[in-house]
Amino acid sequence: MAVSFLARDVSDLCLGKPPLRSLSASVTVAEALAVLKSSGESSVSVWICDHSQVGRCECVGKLCMVDVICYLCKEENLLSPSSALNAPLSAILPKVPGLVVHLESSSSLLEAIDLILQGAQNLVVPILPTKRSGISRRKQLQKASTINSHNGLEFCWLTQEDVIRFLLGSIGLFSPLPALSIDALGIISSDVLAIDYFSPASSAVGAISKSLTQQTSVAIVDTDGTFIGEISPFTLACCEETVAAAITTLSAGDLMAYIDCGGPPEDLVRVVKARLKEKNLEKMLEEFTILSSLTGEASASSSSSSDEETSTRTLTRAGRYARSSSYSARMVRKAEAIVCHPKSSLVAVMIQAIAHRVNYLWVIEDDCSLVGIVTFSNMLKVFREHLETI
Repeated sequence: MAVSFLARDVSDLCLGKPPLRSLSASVTVAEALAVLKSSGESSVSVWICDHSQVGRCECVGKLCMVDVICYLCKEENLLSPSSALNAPLSAILPKVPGLVVHLESSSSLLEAIDLILQGAQNLVVPILPTKRSGISRRKQLQKASTINSHNGLEFCWLTQEDVIRFLLGSIGLFSPLPALSIDALGIISSDVLAIDYFSPASSAVGAISKSLTQQTSVAIVDTDGTFIGEISPFTLACCEETVAAAITTLSAGDLMAYIDCGGPPEDLVRVVKARLKEKNLEKMLEEFTILSSLTGEASASSSSSSDEETSTRTLTRAGRYARSSSYSARMVRKAEAIVCHPKSSLVAVMIQAIAHRVNYLWVIEDDCSLVGIVTFSNMLKVFREHLETI
């Protein structure tokens, strides 16, 4: 029964998914950043299309704000962020092959799982038109920029979360696997990206970039190995590009507080400005100060409103949509790390991860010592191995 379930087409997982917002790989980083900010989404797809040949359109990457932030954190780019933003987009895309893979809508779920286990983080699947949506789709295509349609087709992302959510819907087919602990299943990975609480956040830039590629996160620990929190690319993806200034000047622990969804504390904003000045990073300081000033004006305007309005705006700032010197108006994630215990069952961990919209959970003991990390990829490997025994 489970085998026939996994033979289902991936198109079943794509029903109702929105079409990808796209941009050309030939644009500059600044142009891509503008599209990303105006899209209201956490990422956009990057395409190479040769319109002189039919069918030569390929999605080559997925761009989010974390890519821009890590790019701006490079020493040469800190000196002149404006010049760095005028570089071609190719300078910023991950060089790891196979992260984005095209998959036909008629492909099986088993094929999708195999690609993910081979390293694909995002699968690009054509959206099949339906009789009911055919007319509305054509109208959307007429209104939309042609870059959002490729050879007359629209595409969507098929992610690890989509596959896990689909498996969870029929989890009983895999009994008794879901009831076993993640420790017993051997899917806790001790190979984690971690940084000491007091270490410079700048020393974690490489780890942040790697965690984005792996769809994990960077753990923050103390000298005894106690888990304190994380620097999550899922949280950074909701920030403005000027968070690069905070990464350059703050410790890992302070950065964790800075990117919290409530917005950065004013004392940390002052620290960032002072340290940028000490480092002679005038251009970065200028960019950072402009956004901080805009935030200050917005806060002043908000404080002059009625108690009822103030209450509402406070809720908005800490809730789904926020804007500060670190946050954009895109969806905001809680900076709080999601954890589980080694004895947690597989199904409990799946539910917990999906509920919090993360691709991983940190595994800690009762004394908060870090054991490792469990990822969607680890979980899919167990399901795949289970099928081989049927």
